[in-house]
Amino acid sequence: MKKKIILVVSIVMIAALTACLNCSNQNSPEIESLSTALSAPKELKVFMYADYINPEIVKDFELRNNCKIIMDYFDSNESMYAKIKAGAAGYDMYICTSYMIKLMFEQKMIQQLDHSKIPNFINVDTEYLQIALDKNMDHSVPYMTSFAGIAYNAEKVKDFKPSWKMFERADLKKRMTLLNDHREVIGAALKTLGFNLNSKNEKELEAAKQLVIKWKKNIAKFDVDEAKRGLTAGEFYLIHAYNGDALQFMKENPKLAFAAPEEGTTLSCDDMVIPAGAKNMELAYKFIDFLLEPEVCAKNMEFVNYLSPNTPAKLRMPKEFIENPAVWPKPEILNKSNIIEDIGDANPMYSRIWDEIKEAK
Repeated sequence: MKKKIILVVSIVMIAALTACLNCSNQNSPEIESLSTALSAPKELKVFMYADYINPEIVKDFELRNNCKIIMDYFDSNESMYAKIKAGAAGYDMYICTSYMIKLMFEQKMIQQLDHSKIPNFINVDTEYLQIALDKNMDHSVPYMTSFAGIAYNAEKVKDFKPSWKMFERADLKKRMTLLNDHREVIGAALKTLGFNLNSKNEKELEAAKQLVIKWKKNIAKFDVDEAKRGLTAGEFYLIHAYNGDALQFMKENPKLAFAAPEEGTTLSCDDMVIPAGAKNMELAYKFIDFLLEPEVCAKNMEFVNYLSPNTPAKLRMPKEFIENPAVWPKPEILNKSNIIEDIGDANPMYSRIWDEIKEAK
């Protein structure tokens, strides 16, 4: 008899509890919030350049890890750095250039990496690491290498020469743009004058400043993304651009071409890093490791048209891609070029010169 009573009581209690829960789910915002939190995918917040990753591989990662990747974009390393220093937070991963990463690591803005969580780091080209700023991948992992050059409309630009001096052409006035990046622009002027683009010499930098001010009189603006769209649309005839970006819009418009300046250019590598205080650090590690998978990396290279220092991924790429001088410069240009480095105590001088260039009439 007791067993029957206990059983009946239990059934009643279960029914009451179920009704209560159903009622709570309908009326309690706390329960709804908890339910949503448990079912919602985790978010990975990434800060990087626009048009710099294959959307398909992003979707693949999201499906594989039941997560959502949220991306914010910047147009220069300096604007990215300024935004973070001004208080922009909540990012789990940055993809930015090696010289800026070195500065950020010194200022404890990014963290050291645990290689045990990135097994695919063994795919990184050891030959590239010999010239990398972070040779042991202590706090960064290479993403893509790049160089700057000149993209132009071959129908509109007559007598084109692969030289930074093209920006002196008065016949192209207001039909040209320079990158909105002071290391790239000042670096181009330094190379034109025969100097190292990491120069700390005040006289050399003053000469470079005057040359950029001369160029400024002919250009429409300092810009990155609008310049790319403008070249494709016919608004601009010649722009200062990154090689991979140029290859992307050359596919869309056969009238467009790209060249590395004969004076030499800026060489750089964008790296993957994890910010100090990242909330979804484990997911960031998984994404870095995922991007280093050979098949994934090859798909990414095919889309962004940049070269990744990933040995097995490069072996998957077509020969014409690897040997294309717009993917990586020929030896005669490489020998005249420099990797952008952190210039340390000269950074304020470069910033001052850039401000003076922007203010000049």
